[in-house]
Amino acid sequence: MVVFRSENTEDIICQIKPSLKQVWRSCERASMRFAGGFDLPGLEEQISTLETEASNADLWSDTTHAHAVMQRLARLSDEAGSWKAMEEQLQSMSELASLAEPDDMQLLDELKTEVDALTRLIDAREIAILLGGPYDDQPAFLQVQAGAGGVDSQDWAQMLERMYLRWAEQQGWKASIIDEMDGEEAGIKNATIELRGPFAYGYAKAEAGVHRLVRLSPFDQAHRRHTSFARVEVMPEVDDTIEVQIDPDDVRVDVYRSGGHGGQGVNTTDSAVRLTHLPTGIVVTCQNERSQIQNKETAMKVLRGRLLERQLQEQREARLKLRGEYREAAWGNQIRSYVLHPYTMVKDHRTEVETSNTQAVLDGEINLFVEAFLRQGIGQDE
Repeated sequence: MVVFRSENTEDIICQIKPSLKQVWRSCERASMRFAGGFDLPGLEEQISTLETEASNADLWSDTTHAHAVMQRLARLSDEAGSWKAMEEQLQSMSELASLAEPDDMQLLDELKTEVDALTRLIDAREIAILLGGPYDDQPAFLQVQAGAGGVDSQDWAQMLERMYLRWAEQQGWKASIIDEMDGEEAGIKNATIELRGPFAYGYAKAEAGVHRLVRLSPFDQAHRRHTSFARVEVMPEVDDTIEVQIDPDDVRVDVYRSGGHGGQGVNTTDSAVRLTHLPTGIVVTCQNERSQIQNKETAMKVLRGRLLERQLQEQREARLKLRGEYREAAWGNQIRSYVLHPYTMVKDHRTEVETSNTQAVLDGEINLFVEAFLRQGIGQDE
C-alpha cells in the first residue's frame, strides 16, 4: 500500500511519480515471483487454443471435459483482461502525473486514490500469479488429525475444523465434511473436508503442517495450561487426466455401517467405505453419501490426491536437501502457534506473521497467514 506522508502539494507530486514507478515495479516483481514469470502473450496463446477447442462441434460429446474447457477459458480470459486493464490504467496515471500542477488539488487527490487502488489490484494479481502451480486451481481435500494431547487435542482438531469451514465460507467456496471420527469424550480424532472453489488447493496448501495450541484446558479440573497439537494435510483433487498410478491389487476395500452425518439411510446400511493402500499404508474413509458406490468414488479421489501430494512432498524435500534447508516434518516443527493463555497471539513460524486477534483467526480470518506464505514462495512446486 502506498502511503502519502505530506499534504504539501509539491511533496505530493514528488511522491506520486515515484509511487507510480513503485506500482509498476510491483507489477513486474509480481510477474517474476512465480517460476517462468507472467507471460501475457503465452496466456493469449492459451486462450486462442481454448477458443478453437470450444468452437469444435464435438466438444460437448464429453460434457465433463467441455465444462472444464469453458471454465478454464473464462478464467484465463478474465486474467488477461485484468492485466491489460491495469496496464492501461498505469499508463493513464503516468500521463496525468506528468501534467499535474502543484495547485490542482482535485487531480492530485484523484491520483492518490487511483495509485492506492491500483496497488491493491496488483497485490491481488500477485497472489494469482503465485497460484500458478500445476494443481493450484484444483479443488482440495483438507484433513485435520488430532495429535499429542489427548482430549484437548481432539477438541483442538474440532476447533480447526470449524476454522476451516468458516474460512471456506468467507472465500465463497463450497465445503463438505466427507468423513469425521468423533473423540471419546469431546472433539474429533480426524475429519476430511472437501473444498470446492477458485484455487482451493492453491490457497489451502498453505495450511499443511502441525498446528499448536496453548490454553487453559477446559477438560482439566485444576484448569491448568495445556499444549495441544493437530496435523493438517492438504491434497488436490486428482481427475483421470492426471497420472497417479494405483494398482487395484494394492488397494483393500472394506465397507461398514456409517456412524457419521447423513441421517437414518446412511446409518442403517453398510454404505461407508475404507480404502487401504497397501504399499504406503495410507488409509482413506468416506461415509457422507448414502450410496456405497459414491463413497468409494470419493474415497478414491482422496486416495489419489494423497498419493499425488506424497509425490510432491518427496520432490520438495529432495530439493530442500540439495539446498541444505531440509527439516523433518516432526511435531516439534509446527508451522503455527495459537496462544490463548497467558496472552493472546497467533504466530506463523514460517513467515513471522502474527496477530493478537485470536478470535478472528479461529473464526476463519486466516488469509493474512495464507497470503504471506504464498508471497514468501514456500508453497511453490517449481
